[in-house]
Amino acid sequence: MNAPVEADEVLDTVGLYCPVPIIKTAERIRKMEAGRTLAILSDDRVILIDLPAWCRSTGHEYLGYRQENAEYRLFVRKTRASARTR
Repeated sequence: MNAPVEADEVLDTVGLYCPVPIIKTAERIRKMEAGRTLAILSDDRVILIDLPAWCRSTGHEYLGYRQENAEYRLFVRKTRASARTR
């Protein structure tokens, strides 16, 4: 990811492992307004596969990630056309 992304909200899932970060992301996104961006902090490498797949299945926009030492900061924008947020 080249351009910095401004997050409206941050969800810290460091220390949590699959599938918990995706479950918590779905819960948080459900409460957000369309167009807002969520940053998810994680140290579980599996989220690099799971989060883009979850975004494809729900219709939210995956914006990419940055690695910060042993942690990842991933970005998702909530869309109006989200199919579902499970």
